[in-house]
Amino acid sequence: MKEWPARLVLVGAGKMGGAMAAGWLEGGLEASSLALVEPDPSREILALAMHGVAINPAYPSPPDVLVLAVKPQNLDAVALEIAPFAGEATLVVSILAGKTIANLKTRLPRARAVVRAMPNTPAAIGRGVTAAFASPEATAGQRRWCETLLGAIGAFYWLEEEAQIDAVTAISGGGPAYVFALTEALAGAAERLGLPPELAMNLARGTVEGAGELMRREGGTPPAVLRRAVTSPGGTTAAALAVLQGEGGLDDLMARAAEAARARAAEMAG
Repeated sequence: MKEWPARLVLVGAGKMGGAMAAGWLEGGLEASSLALVEPDPSREILALAMHGVAINPAYPSPPDVLVLAVKPQNLDAVALEIAPFAGEATLVVSILAGKTIANLKTRLPRARAVVRAMPNTPAAIGRGVTAAFASPEATAGQRRWCETLLGAIGAFYWLEEEAQIDAVTAISGGGPAYVFALTEALAGAAERLGLPPELAMNLARGTVEGAGELMRREGGTPPAVLRRAVTSPGGTTAAALAVLQGEGGLDDLMARAAEAARARAAEMAG
């Protein structure tokens, strides 16, 4: 059974924050339990007020859960404004890339229990992947709140170490962009083989979408098994995979890309 906090404040209702709010309300959170702090609310966010969601409450008091979804570079500018929301009994959940738990506690001096999480953009359609690390002060009940909130926007996993967040950022955080880049590359290859641009993109996009859906429906079937099912020995797919999986191929390229992303995440954390 889902355990929702009685009072929840979300700071930052942009694309990701808005997606989370929508997921919570669809998942069963009472609108009257939610307050949003957003200086430039969209029409969609303002419409939530019609259903009982508080927008930019005038007199903040510490809620059960405070979720931070502002842009990381804006944290310093809003820290003083949001500090009153973080009481000693408040669970702070941050999705700010590069902002460590220690960093957050410095800016929110009364905060004790802090969860640092990394969702990704498919959260907007309820298909996100989120991994998180909780500070030792987080209680079992607070961890369950976190599981409910972040599980409402897709799959959720706990991490054993905060440092693993950088690896999560490199894989699932940026992963959707890698898939989009793969789609672009596949369409570009189709054009170089002589196909018209529109058809090239339709083929590439449909193939990526279909392969992803097939992998989802196959459940626990390893991708390697699915790959081998499409690959006839000595056939056309095998010829292509010999290039993709050869020296300096896709495996090495993805490993180098992920390492670059992880290193940059570590730099951002200071």
